[in-house]
Amino acid sequence: MGVFVGKGRKARRCYGFDEIALVPGRVTIDPIEVDIRWRLKELEFEIPIIAAAMDGVTDVRFAIEMGRLGGFAVLNLEGIQTRYENPQSIIDEIINASSEEATNILQRMYREPVKEDLIGKRIEEIKKEGVTACVSCTPQNAVRFGHLAQEAGVDLFVVQGTVVTTRYISSKFKGLDFTMFCKDIKIPVIVGNCVTYEVALELMETGITALLVGVGPGTACTTRGVLGIGVPQVTATIDCAMARDFYYKKTGRYVPIITDGGMRVGGDICKAFASGADCVMIGSAFAKAREAPGKGYHWGMATPHQYLPRGTRIHVGTTGTLEEILYGPAHLDDGSQNLVGALRVAMGMCGAKNIREMQMTELIIAPAIQTEGKIFQRTQRIGMGK
Repeated sequence: MGVFVGKGRKARRCYGFDEIALVPGRVTIDPIEVDIRWRLKELEFEIPIIAAAMDGVTDVRFAIEMGRLGGFAVLNLEGIQTRYENPQSIIDEIINASSEEATNILQRMYREPVKEDLIGKRIEEIKKEGVTACVSCTPQNAVRFGHLAQEAGVDLFVVQGTVVTTRYISSKFKGLDFTMFCKDIKIPVIVGNCVTYEVALELMETGITALLVGVGPGTACTTRGVLGIGVPQVTATIDCAMARDFYYKKTGRYVPIITDGGMRVGGDICKAFASGADCVMIGSAFAKAREAPGKGYHWGMATPHQYLPRGTRIHVGTTGTLEEILYGPAHLDDGSQNLVGALRVAMGMCGAKNIREMQMTELIIAPAIQTEGKIFQRTQRIGMGK
């Protein structure tokens, strides 16, 4: 498998969203008739879309609105929301910084320690509105923050790092025992990120509830440039979905795959599901929402790293409300609005009645999918030419 890239060395060809296309089905279905609901244990959600734990995307207000619209958003327990009593004033300082100052200001703002009382406060603010409360942190803080979040009534807990594995070697730090953590925490645990079959399978065997897939595809992430690490999302999703299916056949327990990052428009989301995803996690598309705290600015969780930033602050603009981005009506021609409608229409055209059937959609390698017949869009910088 793979091709030679030098004497005695092979490399596998991998694919991203721009390189594939979906083949229409033999039967078409009215988009209204397709079922896009998905489940995490006892929790059922109307839409298979999660808002990422980015400080420019998710705050309490945004999480409440996302829950009202049928999904949920993830609040970063190591972000601005739990470091400052008045987080919006800090965010305003970040977004008003010049491009040259932005990284240094982010690093300074994130030096403020996390205040444990704010963890419970933020969760309670979300819960009192009757929507799903979901929070995240890195593995090194999972045990401490996990218990605090559980006491505050959180519904879902995410353990998230750039690359997460079950085995961690260090002479200074003890790695998180995911098996013990999942047994100890009485709520569903989502873990990520990973991009390979082997790691996905090992993580599933620890008892996690769902798995995040993706290393470096995010709009604001620079991991692939700084470290040279990453696997394009189509291949990564397919490989991890194969691990999910093998694990399900072996144990009878289904662990949903959540493709995390790299999706700019509705077509990318549709391709993620056709690659095997049960759900998708989105950041930059939601940073454009009027409700997003970043006011059109977006930065990754590793951007303020003290020694090796792996992200940057970008301006994506504010294009509409969260409801318009999810459900329309779309006022833009580039596929960045009415993401749920796009998924429903694509499923109908592919003859998929539900997400599981959408995962069986035929894929083709189609590098011309972005350019064929689109000369006027490209020259005029409209639609697919933006």
